[in-house]
Amino acid sequence: MKSKVKILVVEDEFMISEDIAMRLGDFGYDIAGIASTANRALEILEQRNTDLALLDINLDGEMDGIELAKIIQEKYKIPFIFLTSLASKTIVERARETTPWAYLLKPFNDRQVQIAIDIALQNFSENKTIDKINPQSEKSFQEENLVIPIKESLFLKKDTHFERVAFDDILYLRADNNYTFVHTKCGRYIYSTIIKAFEQKLPSSVFMRVHRSYIVNLNNVTGFEGSTLYIGNVQIPMNKSVREIIHKAFKTV
Repeated sequence: MKSKVKILVVEDEFMISEDIAMRLGDFGYDIAGIASTANRALEILEQRNTDLALLDINLDGEMDGIELAKIIQEKYKIPFIFLTSLASKTIVERARETTPWAYLLKPFNDRQVQIAIDIALQNFSENKTIDKINPQSEKSFQEENLVIPIKESLFLKKDTHFERVAFDDILYLRADNNYTFVHTKCGRYIYSTIIKAFEQKLPSSVFMRVHRSYIVNLNNVTGFEGSTLYIGNVQIPMNKSVREIIHKAFKTV
């Protein structure tokens, strides 16, 4: 099944938090919750599945956003983006210690929010902090079709937002020149990316390149005959080199 990416908004200015939540909803994301303090944010994290957090650095209460980020990093292990209107050297150095996945400097626009989320999810999936990556332009992130593996799922880009698709729900991938079509139980996603980019992100124990143009989820194979695999009514050709492997993987009587 597919599901929307769930984002926690932690911001003590009511109007700003509501504006962020509205923007995220427009982009196609779900709001895991809105918190004005770190303690409330931790309550939400305990109660609801959350994929990413937007954290205002300057929060009222016992903990600020940086202290909250340390807890999220150690206990919940999800990516977080810092929101701040202050860029003093002291704050930046404190924030850097938490290895954030992206920053948003207030005031920000829709495009900056979308790009920050893309960067954070991509960096998190590749275990990169902002200190470990080369700066990339806004244009390059807009043009890149990101494919993000997290928690037994791929976050696949759909219009302006990501959708979580479990590995189990991916049926097969088909290459067509420089395009890749990802066929799932819930629909089809089209990427202007070569199929090899997907092959590197999928677990080899489940997904197999059976043909120059096809990767299949072995768990969803419903049958085979000669050099043809079946996933439901779809016929998928097999290379001779993998035919024997497939026959061994699916024991026959």
